[in-house]
Amino acid sequence: MANHVGVIGAGVMGEALIAALIRSGVNTTDISFTEKRAERAQELEARYSISHLSLQELLSKATTILLVVKPQDMQATLREMDGRCDQKTLLISFAAGKTIKSIADELEGNHPIVRVMPNTPALIGLGASGYSFGPGVDEDQKSFLRTFLAATGVAIEVPENLQDAVTATSGSGPAYFFAFVEAMVDGAVALGLAREDATQLTIQTITGAAALLGQSGDSPKTLREKVTSPNGTTAAALASFSQSELSEVVAKAMQAAAKRSQELG
Repeated sequence: MANHVGVIGAGVMGEALIAALIRSGVNTTDISFTEKRAERAQELEARYSISHLSLQELLSKATTILLVVKPQDMQATLREMDGRCDQKTLLISFAAGKTIKSIADELEGNHPIVRVMPNTPALIGLGASGYSFGPGVDEDQKSFLRTFLAATGVAIEVPENLQDAVTATSGSGPAYFFAFVEAMVDGAVALGLAREDATQLTIQTITGAAALLGQSGDSPKTLREKVTSPNGTTAAALASFSQSELSEVVAKAMQAAAKRSQELG
């Protein structure tokens, strides 16, 4: 379908999505964005050869709009948009917690709306996202969305009532991983390694393990069992995790993330 994509919100995630649009085959002449910071706007124009427009110009031109604003800014953004874009314009929200209904309630008419929960590895095309279609999204729009999101990494369709679970899993998940890496580095330093050496060893261990998990075809459980010799060093570490109730700690953290996502709606 003929499609001009407008991006509202040109921060880190907004830029990641612009890059994904281009990777997915959208021509740079068919992408525009709004940005209040002049220096940032110039940077993105130069980097991607896309157009920086005012909100009014973008709304009058775009047939698809990516809403990449913070949840707390969504209501104000939608009020600025209300009545200014065609009813057929596809709205794709990337704001945590914001439901399709809450977006629709701020706008006149019945725009087709999609809710997406991305994560930051989309920056390098290795993201994981969940998406949910609202009523009125046609087959061409669905096809565009799937092709576009495939350029960000893995994307799966989920019922909207599971979007809070997606947020707690993949949306916030990278931060859990980074926190664990930090803890491993600190643990290695406490054991005597220089921080630079500890960081290098930890990052390579984590990235190597992730690659093995992705390529081996084995489950996390199987891989864990393969590396754990009875009464060995790994078994001792895993026993300590178990005594500290690691599974319960992680589950509780994810429940907190899901609850906060619900509150943002």
